Amino acid sequence: GGVGLLIIIGAYLLIMFRGVRIAAQIDDPFGKLLAVGITFQIMIQALFNLGAVFGLLPITGIPLPFVSYGGSSLMFMLTSAGILVNLSSHVKRGVKQERPF
Repeated sequence: GGVGLLIIIGAYLLIMFRGVRIAAQIDDPFGKLLAVGITFQIMIQALFNLGAVFGLLPITGIPLPFVSYGGSSLMFMLTSAGILVNLSSHVKRGVKQERPF
């Protein structure tokens, strides 16, 4: 049980670090805020679920993102992850692109 718990928490920390890194590399202010918002929306939902499982927070019925079967919650999380992956294709690369105007 403890090893599985560490793997799950490690996976969520990886999602958080990658999402913040994507947000830091985006030039567009809207894209930056969208990436941060999606990342922390996933992290807060995971935090509430894990807090309820550990008995630190009251039971809220929030499913664990990408793990618990939540129906519409799973669909929303997968859509959010897809948007975050799409935002990662717009990050700054090593070469600065010049704009024509």
